[in-house]
Order: sequence, then C-alpha cells, then structure tokens
Amino acid sequence: MPMKTAQRPFLFRHRDFGLYWGGMAFESIAVQIEAITIGWQVYTIARQTLDINQSAFMVGMVGLAQFLPLFVLTLWAGSLADRHSRRGIVMGAIGLKVFGVMGLVAISREVSPNLHHIFAIAAVFGVARAFMSPAASALTPMLVPKADMPQAISLKSLSWQLAVIVGPWLGGVLCAFSTTLAYSTAAGLYLVTLAIVSLVRTNTTPTRQPGSPWQQVKEGLAYTFRHKIIFGAISLDLFAVLLGGATALLPAFASDILQVGPEGFGILRSGPAIGASLMAIALARWPLKRHAGARMFWAVGAFGLATLVFALSKNIWLSVLALAVLGAADMISMYIRQTLVQIVTPDHMRGRVSSVSGLFISASNELGEFESGVVSRFIGPVGAAVFGGIGTLIVTGTWATIFPELRRADRLDGEDHL
Repeated sequence: MPMKTAQRPFLFRHRDFGLYWGGMAFESIAVQIEAITIGWQVYTIARQTLDINQSAFMVGMVGLAQFLPLFVLTLWAGSLADRHSRRGIVMGAIGLKVFGVMGLVAISREVSPNLHHIFAIAAVFGVARAFMSPAASALTPMLVPKADMPQAISLKSLSWQLAVIVGPWLGGVLCAFSTTLAYSTAAGLYLVTLAIVSLVRTNTTPTRQPGSPWQQVKEGLAYTFRHKIIFGAISLDLFAVLLGGATALLPAFASDILQVGPEGFGILRSGPAIGASLMAIALARWPLKRHAGARMFWAVGAFGLATLVFALSKNIWLSVLALAVLGAADMISMYIRQTLVQIVTPDHMRGRVSSVSGLFISASNELGEFESGVVSRFIGPVGAAVFGGIGTLIVTGTWATIFPELRRADRLDGEDHL
C-alpha cells in the first residue's frame, strides 16, 4: 500500500492567503503600537493641565474622532468593495495610514503638541479604516475555498489577537523611550505590510452587480436586517462592547489607580488579547458545532462580569486576569459573528454586508471609548467601568428576550443555523 503524502500546512496550501495573512499580521501590530501611543500621548498631554476625569475624557475623544468618518463613509466603502479590487482598496487604506502616522511623528517632535492636531489625524485613521474594513473582510473568502473558511477565520483571529498581545507591550516599551520612536516603528510596519500584500496575485475584483452605489448600499442593509440572527448578533456586540469599553480607560487605571506606568499600561492592554488568543487556539482545535447562540449569550454575560472585576480590582495581576477573561469571551462572540456573516453571505454582497457589520463593530469600539470617557468625566474611571459592566449584563438579558432566534441558533457548519 503506498504511503500517504503529508498534507502541507494551511498557509502554504493557499499561497495568496498566506501572504495576505502575513502582511496583515504586521499591520495589526502597527495598529496596536499606534493606538497605545496615541492613548498614552493624549492622556499625558491632558494630565498636565486637567484632572484624572477630564484627562480620561480626552482619551475618549480619540475614539469619537475616529468614529465620525467611519460612520459617514463605511457603507459607501462597502459598495466600492463589491465593485473594485479589494486588494487595491486595502493597499490604498494602508497607504493613508502611513501618511497619518508620519504626521504623528512630526507632531511628537513638537515641544508642545496640540491635542486638536492629534484628533485630526485620528480622523484620518478613521477614514482609512472605513475603506479597509469591508474590503479586508470580503477579501479572505476570495483567497480560500468555502470549506476552508472556518480555519481561515480562526487563523486571522489568532493573528490579530497575537498582535494585540505583542503590539501593546511593544508600544508601551517604545513609549517609555520616545513617542517618536513608537510612531516611526508603526510606519515601518505599515510599509512592510504594503510590500507583502502587493505580492498577492489572485483576482480580487468581484463580479460587478447592476444598480447604483446607493441601491447597492440599500441591498446590503436590507440583507443584514432581514436575517434576524445576523442582525441580532452584530447588534448584541454593538451595545455590549459600547457599554463595556473598559480598555479606553486603561491609561487612567495604569497611571493613577494601579500606578504601573507606561510599561504596565502595555501589559494591561495585552490582557484581553492573551485570553482571546488562548480561546482562538481552543476554537481552532475544538470548533463550536452546537448551541452557538446560547454560547454567544453566555460569552457576552462573562464579558460584563469580567468588566466589573476589572473595575474593582486594585491589583495589576487580577486586573490582567479579568481582562484576559474579557478577551476570551469577546473572542467567542466574534468567532460566531464572523463565521455567520462570511459563510452565509454571497460573494457579490460580502463587501456591503461586511460594511454594515464593520460599522456596528466600529461603533461599539470607537463610540464605546467615547462613552467611557464621557461617563468617566462625571463619575470617574472606576465608576464608568462599573457602569459599563452592569450595562452589558442588562443588554445580554434584553437581547436574549427580544431575539429568540439568536438564542436558539444551533449549528455554524450548515444551512440549518438560520
């Protein structure tokens, strides 16, 4: 009997996906370095003249500056991703990020940096993300067969979470030396990403569909809202993370509550990614097969409880543990949501549906930072985190009641999940 040939690793079997995956790994690290440096720089500048509550509010304003262009542009960007080369759109967005981060390099060299200039560049990053998010999400299914999509999603999620572990730690170390060095490192990583993604050779332009861009946007919205499980899943994520955005308050916790400095800030920022990475590895090894909806609700509930523990902790290691549990719970929710969206949606609509999903996710992240900053302005960072944890638990119970289809959703590997 002839011996079976050993199967090549997944990333080598799908060359272009392997290149894309590797390039986006560098991009993810750059995003984390950039984010932690902006947060720390804004908080440090504001703390020179403002109290802790007002300084935390200013960090939240970074999230609002990024969200506004996302809100305006994302749906239109989704229609573009269904009509033009998705790889080209991704590369253009990364090029815009290079432009923005070089602007931050220039600002960091000023004697008295202006916060308004930093907020303006944060808005540039919001524009880049508006175009990149739907194109990047819709690009993956063009690089692997449908049967391999769950594994591709797991690998992308794992890559992102590992970057969220390495990036904040690296960003914290670089911040301790110089914000200029941190921003310059992010710029270099973005350029590496551009070089790698340019090697992808697969045709990434979808079949052009009839209708104006506005008609196509309406089709994407209608498809998302018509499928109640998808709408319930992404709206649950929106409101849970919107209220439970404790990570936006990390500069205040690191500086004034736990008093661990920029290095400790980087460790805290890595906490959610540690838990998410471990969960991503577990999901790749033991993928969810049954009771997906119920498990999603339990995960979001755990997210809220972990936020409460973090809010009340006075020990950095307990805080890191709570953030790790928070990240693991969020990973389960994200895995279920992304699998549903990518497998169920036809290729010619993936850009538009991904833009709707991305808009909800961005709203939960960026507006969550803003909400945490506003609440912190009135009741302090600890009170804001407690408020967010309780709010997440209330949302979980409410959504379980008003979206029974999502609660009863069973399988992720076949048509019967809808």
